[in-house]
Amino acid sequence: MNEVLGSILPNAVAIAISPIPIIAVILMLMSPQPRPLGLSFLAGWFLGVALVTTAVTLLAGVIPEPDGTSGSQPVIGVIQLVLGVLLILLGVRQWRSRPAPGTDPELPAWMSKIDTMKPLAALLLALTLAALNPKNLLAASAAGTVIGRASLDVGAMIVALAGFTVVAALTVAVPVLFAVFAPTQAAPVLAGIRTWLAANNATIMTVVLVVLGAQVLGKGIGAF
Repeated sequence: MNEVLGSILPNAVAIAISPIPIIAVILMLMSPQPRPLGLSFLAGWFLGVALVTTAVTLLAGVIPEPDGTSGSQPVIGVIQLVLGVLLILLGVRQWRSRPAPGTDPELPAWMSKIDTMKPLAALLLALTLAALNPKNLLAASAAGTVIGRASLDVGAMIVALAGFTVVAALTVAVPVLFAVFAPTQAAPVLAGIRTWLAANNATIMTVVLVVLGAQVLGKGIGAF
């Protein structure tokens, strides 16, 4: 159990270090409806990560392996190799998309509509960002593969999934809870974090994706 948690923790951290959703939730917390938008976004983010990871966990648990492999898992190994390569390629793409020196980073157009967003829209936005973002999808899939092939009982599997999802949601949960319980102190801090994340988004994501991709590749090689 502890080995599984230690193995999937980097994947959860990779999802947590996602500048775009953090910027989005900070903008919501600085909008006219900070509490309902922030809490709805947090709920959607948590649900999106949990759904993808659970689905891959259940799928990985029923993937057959050839007999007589002496403990090796070539099918899972191939899956992990593919996931690792995709993560590294995504990191390269992020690096190439970074803004030129001296230019302002370009944020998604939908962020300009956050002030007029309703709580349900915030929940669906977070659900989409968590479940369909390529980086999150690959990281959650890699974690779900590990959990699904670890021969855990149902209780331990639920604990692993819950722990993974909580860690992956921390960077969204902390600003929301900060703004809910200490709104006056939160405003200037969150504004500074938003500016820094927007300026360094590509660099942060490149490092996270390449490191995680290398780790998943290593697991894939070790599965043979």
